[in-house]
Amino acid sequence: MNVLAFDTCFGAVSAAVRWQTAGGGWELREAYEERASGHAERLFPMIAEVMDGAGLAFSAIGRIAVTLGPGTFTGVRVGISAARALALATGKPVVGVTSLAAMALRAEEALGEQLGGRPLIVVVDARRGALYVQSFAAGGRETSDACLLAPEEVALRIGPEPVAVVGSGASAVAAAAHGRAGAVEALLPDLQPHARTLAKIAIGLAPIAPVRPLYLRVPDAKEQGDARLGTSNHEPR
Repeated sequence: MNVLAFDTCFGAVSAAVRWQTAGGGWELREAYEERASGHAERLFPMIAEVMDGAGLAFSAIGRIAVTLGPGTFTGVRVGISAARALALATGKPVVGVTSLAAMALRAEEALGEQLGGRPLIVVVDARRGALYVQSFAAGGRETSDACLLAPEEVALRIGPEPVAVVGSGASAVAAAAHGRAGAVEALLPDLQPHARTLAKIAIGLAPIAPVRPLYLRVPDAKEQGDARLGTSNHEPR
């Protein structure tokens, strides 16, 4: 199944297409660009670039993959709107994961053995003293829902075992957790989601209908429970 994936949630725009060759092997074409604005203007030209580079028509795509949020309001809207439009035009299903889940998988690739089997917490600066937060076990398995917390709240929810914290809010969490029993290591402060990661896992994801954005700041955002971050006693959604 050929997959078109893209992300616009935070400070980058990326697109990737993964397709199977006649011989049964897999190929990947990707584009990535860090930028603070202009996500809407850049996304569709980038999609066209990777599709042209792969030599594929949109009719050859079997699945569309997108990061669902959280992220900037504009960035999340751009990605979700593009996924809906492409699904309507092609009749193909949409799959997705949180932006933080895509970041967790990319962090695992980047850190490799340095991660050492530790739980991983992805924390991104959400402004106004808050962080977007989600925790993961090895292999990118979710152990908490994505939520919005202050650095001190994240620190209080970290269990006693050593954890790795990645993303633009990692240093704030490490500072808030200073002196606690568990070792908290802040890594990869410039980490962003990448469509390449999403394209690789898209085949194993269940289609979503309808496709909805995950903002976390909207008034009816789901209230978060008290599950510890960095532990594996929470079943994935």
